[in-house]
Amino acid sequence: MAYIANIVTVAEMQFYAGENVDGTGDVEANHIILQDHAEAYLSNLLKFDLNTTNWGALTTGTKEIISEWAARFAANALIKYNMVGYTTILEAEDMLNLNLYRMQQIEKLMTEDTQGFLGTS
Repeated sequence: MAYIANIVTVAEMQFYAGENVDGTGDVEANHIILQDHAEAYLSNLLKFDLNTTNWGALTTGTKEIISEWAARFAANALIKYNMVGYTTILEAEDMLNLNLYRMQQIEKLMTEDTQGFLGTS
């Protein structure tokens, strides 16, 4: 099954994982799984199905925020897959923590006014 970007592109995943991400986990099969997991989590969090049809109805700004969360989620999984490529484990942990912090901030934005965030109010 070929990777089809719905809510996040491979380039976005790789960007937030950093240049030292190990290539053994950064493969198409994992990209598919990570996007599916991010989409399922966010669909439940937002109580809004982020399928292809509904995705098209969202504003550009909303899509960007959702894509950023999904990219950081995927990046963390890619980083954790094998930290050997990073200069130190501390570098990898710093990347994880930066992504987690931003994901938490995005979730606050999403859940304070879900309908307003989605533009469906």
